[in-house]
Amino acid sequence: MTSHQSFDSLINPARFSKLKAISDRFGQRYDGRAHGKFAIEVKDYTTSCQRSLNLCEQTRLIAWLDAFKPAAHWSWRSLTTVFHSLAAAGAFTPRPFTDQVVTNARAASLSGLLDAVRHQCGEKTVAQCIDVRGITSLLWVMVKLIDNRCSLTPALQQTVVVLLPHVVVLKEQFIPQHISTLLWAVAKLVDNSRELVTELKELLVVLLPRVHALNDQFSAWGITNLVWAVAKLADHGQELAPQFKEVVAVLLPHLCNQKNQFSARGIANLLWALAKLVDNGHELTSALKKAVAALLSQVMVLNDQFVALGVANLLWGIAKLVDNGHELTPAINEAVVILLSRVNALQALFGPQNISNLLWAMAKLADHGQELNPQCKKAVAVLLAQVSAQKGQFITQGIANLLWAMAKLVEKGQELTGEFKRVLVVLLPHVSVQKDQFTPQHIANLLWAMAKLVDNEQTLILQLDETVVVLLPRVRALKAHFKPQEVSNLLWAMAKLANNDQERTARFSASVAILLPRVRALTAQFRPREVSNLLWSMAKLVDSGQTLTPELKETVAALLPHVSALKEKFVAQGIANLLWAAAKLVDHGLELTPEFNRFLAALLPHVSTLQGQFIVQS
Repeated sequence: MTSHQSFDSLINPARFSKLKAISDRFGQRYDGRAHGKFAIEVKDYTTSCQRSLNLCEQTRLIAWLDAFKPAAHWSWRSLTTVFHSLAAAGAFTPRPFTDQVVTNARAASLSGLLDAVRHQCGEKTVAQCIDVRGITSLLWVMVKLIDNRCSLTPALQQTVVVLLPHVVVLKEQFIPQHISTLLWAVAKLVDNSRELVTELKELLVVLLPRVHALNDQFSAWGITNLVWAVAKLADHGQELAPQFKEVVAVLLPHLCNQKNQFSARGIANLLWALAKLVDNGHELTSALKKAVAALLSQVMVLNDQFVALGVANLLWGIAKLVDNGHELTPAINEAVVILLSRVNALQALFGPQNISNLLWAMAKLADHGQELNPQCKKAVAVLLAQVSAQKGQFITQGIANLLWAMAKLVEKGQELTGEFKRVLVVLLPHVSVQKDQFTPQHIANLLWAMAKLVDNEQTLILQLDETVVVLLPRVRALKAHFKPQEVSNLLWAMAKLANNDQERTARFSASVAILLPRVRALTAQFRPREVSNLLWSMAKLVDSGQTLTPELKETVAALLPHVSALKEKFVAQGIANLLWAAAKLVDHGLELTPEFNRFLAALLPHVSTLQGQFIVQS
């Protein structure tokens, strides 16, 4: 039997007439069981087809959904079965090119089911029949509807809110499968609605202890959902950090023990989640490193099963872990090689966010010592071609990450090929168009990238100049929001771009003046590398024509004691930059104050100590 014939046997007047007849015959005694059975058949049909209802099938079903308007006397089990089965089949998923009549009918059917759920949750006599399976199914449905592009309407939010107290009441009855589904649903809902955070936070307080109590009973699927959910919630700033850490700690040994049971998708989600947790402050413990190693071993086993999103998440996760202190182990290097071959195989399937994450990851790994081998260069080339093809679809964060990654790859030895330059040409106009949407971090990364690209290829200055002019007003507008590293990157970029060009130096003067109070305010927070870059930048700007103003002198004076305090932590290049900066500033009129002399006295002994590490610069 073809799928068409199978659907015809499901959706026909006789079936719906029979459902109506059953409902009419039993009246108030009818519990909706036949409707539930029919909805399960619809879901089973889509499962056998391995897809959701298509537009034609959905339209035909919607035409009969009046027969599914739930009555107050339906049982909780029938109501939740109908709702869950139809949502899982895609009956309520918005489709393009849908007739308005069908759209309205679909909305009415969904509204009727939501009303019925809220009604039953509010009825004390019925509340006794509400079970954990139904609650879990319904919260899963809410998330599925949002995932399938249904708006998070007030009716949907209200339905979530009325379900939550029942979770609290029945908390001891939830089995591991329910717990993992519920926490996954909570994380998804927080990801889509800030309005529900307070209610959902109360639910977390109830559910997290259940994870502890049942920690050895979760399946591989359940562990994946739980770790992913905790990572997603941590990423949204939930104030339950100690509880999250405890949950992760109890789950990590089970993750290692069940490593052979995870699917390719599970491996990708888990590694992404562990990287996200570390990025949000979770310690890179030995247990977490063991979990990472266990997952990496499965990357090698399942390498040809990873889809485009999985490859992007894995490489992003590996790069983020390395950026937060994980060693660049042989296992990581081997996993990266495997994943790069998948990038080349799946190149046409990556969307804008995947592309920017992948290039960011390759650049970050190169920055931490990963070899920029021919396979990596090939992956960069195929992704750059996709950037050109999808140029109009990148959001601000994607554009900032792309340009940062391109500049970092060039710094690490990537050739400035014709395709590389074409990508710059297609991306730069989007910076100008979206200029008001860039955050302080984006602005700092973009200007750093511009400066780094010009530093490696002077012929690019005219192409980048216009974009720099567009970004400078954003520097001035966001002056109070730049973090220490961003301030350091901005001043370094301006110094590199100015570099003996009087016109550009004048253009940067106002932005430099705006940033100097921010430097003074953040003095105690700068790391050694940032301190040396800042003093080098100010000296380079002065050497390029920037006036040595009282504010600039005051900023230098604020940084000098910090050099003395951090003297043991500077590397050879930092010391060379600091002494070069000191000489240039004095050459342009900076007074030799007692603090300046102490600064020199603190640095000079380290020249002798690190003498073998200084490189020769022609």
